[in-house]
Amino acid sequence: MPVESGNSTAARQVKQKRKSHSLSIRRTNSTEQDRPGMQRDLLEGQDSKLPMALRSNLLDLFGQIEREFENLYIENLELRREIDSLNDRLAGEGQTVDGGDLSKGALKTKASHSTSQLSQKLKTTYKASTSKIVSSFKATTSRAVCQLVKEYVGHRDGIWDLAVTRVQPLVLGTASADHCSMLWSIETGKCLLKYAGHAGSVNSIKFHPTEQMALTASGDQTAHIWRYMVQLPLPQPPADTSVSVKTHTHSHFHFSVSFLYNDAPPMYCLSSRLVLYICVCVCASLDDDVDFSDKDEADGEADGPSECPTIRVATTTLKSHQGVVIAADWLVGGKQVVTASWDRAANLYDVETSELVHALTGHDQELTHCCTHPTQRLVVTSSRDTTFRLWDFRDPSIHSVNVFQGHTDTVTSAVFTVGDNVVSGSDDRTVKVWDLKNMRSPIATIRTDSAVNRISVSANQRIIALPHDNRQVRLFDMSGVRLARLPRSNRQGHRRMVCCSAWNEENQACNLFTCGFDRQAIGWNINIPALLQEK
Repeated sequence: MPVESGNSTAARQVKQKRKSHSLSIRRTNSTEQDRPGMQRDLLEGQDSKLPMALRSNLLDLFGQIEREFENLYIENLELRREIDSLNDRLAGEGQTVDGGDLSKGALKTKASHSTSQLSQKLKTTYKASTSKIVSSFKATTSRAVCQLVKEYVGHRDGIWDLAVTRVQPLVLGTASADHCSMLWSIETGKCLLKYAGHAGSVNSIKFHPTEQMALTASGDQTAHIWRYMVQLPLPQPPADTSVSVKTHTHSHFHFSVSFLYNDAPPMYCLSSRLVLYICVCVCASLDDDVDFSDKDEADGEADGPSECPTIRVATTTLKSHQGVVIAADWLVGGKQVVTASWDRAANLYDVETSELVHALTGHDQELTHCCTHPTQRLVVTSSRDTTFRLWDFRDPSIHSVNVFQGHTDTVTSAVFTVGDNVVSGSDDRTVKVWDLKNMRSPIATIRTDSAVNRISVSANQRIIALPHDNRQVRLFDMSGVRLARLPRSNRQGHRRMVCCSAWNEENQACNLFTCGFDRQAIGWNINIPALLQEK
């Protein structure tokens, strides 16, 4: 009989080992096919607060991880067997190799490569979900608090501008495209007075620094100065929410359920509650499906403003413009006013005589806004020609003007701050902060995702409020760092373009106001932590 050599014996051993290994792999695969059912049976028997679908998904993921490690372990076993067979073969030929070190090096290299691939796969798969989970546990103590306090509803068209009086009593003034201007109680939201002396859209409203006088600019090519006298309503006790009433107007559907608890006799109490529940459910469904235009029509039918007294005659009328007067403001001291018009000019008037003092010309297109410095005789005008101009009236004999070309589209507004800064906003979706001492280039630039309308800057906190065309209102500090965004949804916030913002430094409970083309003004409580502002 032939005698087998050492090499053939080693080859037969390797072949038998590979055959047994392949059988073990088949057994493993067959076991894996039955594993999901076993896992789910085990899953149903365990007590957990996680939903079944989520638990099953997690179990599948961990099963994949387990199979990766099983494959890695099987590959390592196969490598070790091959290395052992090679060592036996070399030993039969009389050669010696440090098989231990070879085995360790090969296993280490293979394991390191496979482990790195698995690690990278896990990072890629779970990075997004992990970051979301971790971010949900971050501390919120340093976040800005922006809360809606009061809504002022009563205008029958969009509201272009709003301002807060500078003298007591503090009231809110609004200028609307419905040819009217209204004064509101900040605390109650009730209309106190309506001015209806304009024949066109009221585009701007500003209050005298020391007297109860208002300055309004209109599309009828005039600016009016009118005196007001209001009495704030007494504070009302908090309403009982258990008997609250909801009235809804939707196209051809109108109903009121105010009688259900106030006028119904006790014997109808149960049925009244049932009817009220049905009405509230119907209102909720209508609020979800109603179109914005229908909501605006409902808001415009409020009964409050029709009851307030009305002024129809101005104290002073300023008539030198040949186009729409888009904005007006008081110079420091209140003895002169400046107006901006679509006739490409800004006019400086004497309040006592109503005479034109200076015509400020130079813009190539229509003006969009004008603003005066709170403590100095400085005026800034903005225009559709992508520029804004600084007019200096501090020296009576010299009236200098500086032109600034920092934007690429219409400059919608430019306002002064308490310090030596000017903040300009534009339809090019940027807001820029300028230093009056060096106006060659902005010291900060804020880039947004929507056109910016009439901005305002808080004198105390130096926070810029940006009203946008896309219904958003964002808050930034003077260095361009975003602080907050006012909440907005179908049930709170503006539903259309936000036209203007104005700060109220005297009332901490309601210190920011915004208005828009959804016919309402909104009062907000803004609380920015000092730590967040320092950042």
